[in-house]
Amino acid sequence: AWQSRGITILGFNELGNNRLNGNKAKISVHVSSGLNWFETSIQVSFGAQKVSLKHLHKSVKNKSRYVTLGDGTVGILPTEWLEKFDRYFQAADLIEDRLRTPAIQLPSIRELYEEELLSESVRQQWARYATKVANFDAIEAVPVPEGLQTHLRNYQKQGLYWLNFLDEFGFGGCLADDMGLGKTIQIIAFILSQRAKVQRNTNLIVVPTSLLFNWQAEVAKFAPSIRVLTLHGSGRVNDPKTFDAYEIILTSYGTLISDIHQLKSYAFNYVFLDESQAIKNPESQRYQAVCLLQSRNRIVLTGTPLENNTFDLYGQLSFACPGLLGSKQSFKTYYSTPIDRFQDRQRAQELQKKVSPFILRRTKAQVASELPDKTEMVLFCEMGTEQRRVYHAYEQEFRNFLTTRKEGDIPRESLHILQGLTKLRQLCNSPALLNDETFYSGASAKIDVLLEEIETRAPQHKILVFSQFVGMLDLIKSELEFRGIAFEYLTGQTKNRAARVQRFQTDASVRVFLISLKAGGTGLNLTEADYVYLVDPWWNPAVENQAIDRSYRLGQTKKVVAVRLICPHTIEEKMQQLQESKQELASDLIRTDQSLLKSLTRQDLLSLLSSN
Repeated sequence: AWQSRGITILGFNELGNNRLNGNKAKISVHVSSGLNWFETSIQVSFGAQKVSLKHLHKSVKNKSRYVTLGDGTVGILPTEWLEKFDRYFQAADLIEDRLRTPAIQLPSIRELYEEELLSESVRQQWARYATKVANFDAIEAVPVPEGLQTHLRNYQKQGLYWLNFLDEFGFGGCLADDMGLGKTIQIIAFILSQRAKVQRNTNLIVVPTSLLFNWQAEVAKFAPSIRVLTLHGSGRVNDPKTFDAYEIILTSYGTLISDIHQLKSYAFNYVFLDESQAIKNPESQRYQAVCLLQSRNRIVLTGTPLENNTFDLYGQLSFACPGLLGSKQSFKTYYSTPIDRFQDRQRAQELQKKVSPFILRRTKAQVASELPDKTEMVLFCEMGTEQRRVYHAYEQEFRNFLTTRKEGDIPRESLHILQGLTKLRQLCNSPALLNDETFYSGASAKIDVLLEEIETRAPQHKILVFSQFVGMLDLIKSELEFRGIAFEYLTGQTKNRAARVQRFQTDASVRVFLISLKAGGTGLNLTEADYVYLVDPWWNPAVENQAIDRSYRLGQTKKVVAVRLICPHTIEEKMQQLQESKQELASDLIRTDQSLLKSLTRQDLLSLLSSN
């Protein structure tokens, strides 16, 4: 064998300690398809001596061309095969004397193996897949499902088609559209479309606690025929025997961890994780809990799939697409460390190619032609137990005041009433604003939600935060300082307004501008910002629109997203409803708060208070 390679070794057989096997390596590889995987049979032999896959793996792992054979001799692997074997092992699991490559690796199968190594069934699977994804626009269109009570924009329809495409192949994925582009509505549409495909369409949706109410409201608005069971709070019913009656089981990450024993016993159709960066750490309780769930398929949703580094992808995609990225250690070694530490472009391109079929991300800029210039949305902030307790105490006190007044007294009591309503609004922000030691609490659902939003958006966007209450801005200011987030700050007491505005507009490191509504509602040009948060909405939309228009104005080249933070089951939610029922209030640009109040009846005021 050595001679056939043109190598002459004198006295080869006389070398007493020689362990090299003189035969040339014979290698055969065959790939067949299993239920949820591809099975690779690798036969390597040197003469009569066969190489076990275990020994081959050890040599490849150590980047050694030498492999130990059964008779104690050592074979030399061809260099080009050493590289191929490395790719095979990276993409597969070693099961006995076979390699199993998860079906999710189908997009990479032709890069791993030459066509002649593939069985006919694998070739057919690949051809079907390649036809579907040759062009994203060629992914098969599906009808917008009946029961969806809204119009989908074109890019949202494409999202529905993509989810259906993944479903057809049994692949999970990551819907990573920018905030404000409607990830929730795409998932709702997809769940409705599943009715025609599966017998039992029970899906689990896991979200941060702050988004529970948002999901409830969106489903009720856009797909009221979907039955939703919310698992949250002390009185929740978490018996899996009842789940079949619902299409959505909605819960929070915290409740999931508490109830994992019950939830893991049920086989869901899909598991959807919203704000999936919550599981980016594979060592976290959240990650370990969600991986115990049973489902036919999995989808994760996030506006920021990468927050800090490449490894952020691993937790999210290893959940949604098991097997796609290999083991945690191999992903670190092969991708995240070379990319993040050494800026390895080739590895970055390889990773991009591997994950691109399973991540759908559209930015506001990419779909700008389909978007209105200004998108307005509501983000519900569910109060915690302590904040809710304080709110209810003051609300009851105010209700007692109203019920002891006659209808004719209301106009004369407008100042007292305004003070009572203002106090309730402050409590929606934080009980700390009242400076009342009896009920003192620093709890604030809005600050928790807002800070989460800022930390998520600030790396790519500049943000305006408006509040009527300077005390609330001060609380937010303290949190930004604690987190090291650079910001500007403007109230009625601020000097050098122009310098503050100029710094926000020109300094790339300053991502947030905190502004009191009275000081900054007019006269400012802040076109660098494309996200506007209204911390405490009120009943005069003209005032809110003036704030939004600090960003949405002449010179703005970006699409603006305006977000109102509202605590559900409070005066804020009731104010929204009152705006809709009393349109003259919503359109009146002149009235003051007191004159607006004088147009409200006693019943209007009582209706602003929650019924529970």
